[in-house]
Amino acid sequence: MPTQLGGTFTFPGTSLTVNRIGYGAMQLAGPHVFGPPRDRPQAIAVLREAIAAGVDHIDTSDFYGPHITNQIIKEALHPYPANLTIVTKLGATRGNDGSWIQDRSRATLIQGVHDNLKNLGLDALDIVNLRMGGIDKPKPGSIAEQVEVLVELKEQGLIRHIGLSTVSPEQLAEAQTLTPIVCIQNFYNLANRSDDAFIDLLAQQGIPYVPYFPLGGFTPLQSSELNAVAAALNATPMQVAQAWLLHRSPNILLIPGTSSLNHLRENLQAASLQLSPDILQQLDTIAK
Repeated sequence: MPTQLGGTFTFPGTSLTVNRIGYGAMQLAGPHVFGPPRDRPQAIAVLREAIAAGVDHIDTSDFYGPHITNQIIKEALHPYPANLTIVTKLGATRGNDGSWIQDRSRATLIQGVHDNLKNLGLDALDIVNLRMGGIDKPKPGSIAEQVEVLVELKEQGLIRHIGLSTVSPEQLAEAQTLTPIVCIQNFYNLANRSDDAFIDLLAQQGIPYVPYFPLGGFTPLQSSELNAVAAALNATPMQVAQAWLLHRSPNILLIPGTSSLNHLRENLQAASLQLSPDILQQLDTIAK
């Protein structure tokens, strides 16, 4: 396994340098990201192998489970390696039926930080992403009120750095008048490229862009072009889609998630997949 996954990137204004392929912990919870996993020992094994393979950036949230994913991370990895960056997010809660409830009220944001701290076993959170917008795109409007809550928590020493998720360039600019923003996490992949200009803007500012659902959603991206390229490279479509993201811009960081050791190994191998200019041009035809 490689120890440097896709090169490295440093979050702006911080000492946090990570390999460009990290790990997304959402799938460590049960079906539909709710309740306990079917195989907790396997979930722990996936986390430990990821770290052993060079992963030094984990993306999580206490509303995964809820609480369960962070508890598994703590069980598997605490005390944490000194070079491990844990990024969590706020902006939702879960209903008793597993439903996702958007909630960015002051009380819920504050409680979310304390829940993440408790279940991860931390005194301060490296990076907290404020999740706004809908499932796959931003919603217009001011986000200042919510950002100001996170700034208060940062001033209290509970958060070290602040990021944003599912936001527009205008909302980023608004937030930057209140506090430095160290990363953006939005919906983006090979086929869904509405954020192309935003990625380029962030690259100019040295801010990393972390695409979520990078393969098209909860199901793999379906494309005959992608399948053909994968077959020619003796790779999986997932690996090609991830490699394309690494080629797309040097400020893109990946957080592929899985509860399978085999899929984890496949995801990490995407870092070594080389895509020629001709292949990149072929893949660009997939964009919607």
